[in-house]
Amino acid sequence: MKTSPTILSWQRVYEREFRRVVEALYAIDVILRIIGDSQEADSVESMVSEMITECAGEIKSEQARFDKLREDNGITATPRYTHPGQVQIRIVSPQAAQFAALLRSMDALMISLDTLWLCGVLGNKQRGNGVYQWQQRLLRLGRKIVDIERRARVSAARRGKGDEVR
Repeated sequence: MKTSPTILSWQRVYEREFRRVVEALYAIDVILRIIGDSQEADSVESMVSEMITECAGEIKSEQARFDKLREDNGITATPRYTHPGQVQIRIVSPQAAQFAALLRSMDALMISLDTLWLCGVLGNKQRGNGVYQWQQRLLRLGRKIVDIERRARVSAARRGKGDEVR
């Protein structure tokens, strides 16, 4: 995944939450299957998938709004960043791939935000607020996923499956 150096918001999400979220997504799948209640596992997987899909939809809507602003203002250029960053990630589950796709979408959204800011369509405060809000949105989502995994682990321990979970 390539990023721009000025788009630190997705990098912060990646650095703070990505590894924990991926581990949690993997553990949710494993822990819930160990407990043996496939209905519960399916329900939790659906809930997590829905949360990720909802966030992806919000990013897509915001991207469409930014695209419209670019079009309305005749902006066709996109900034090129001097030293884009790149990270390699290991996908261990379909939901981890979905979360990684969220980060890619957020990167594209931040590039659009930068474009509108550099062209004077958005002010400094609007850009700063936009970056902060999207960063916080993805961090919250990551924390919710990690919390779901923690609750699944506690539930497994209560059912006497603590050793199996470890």
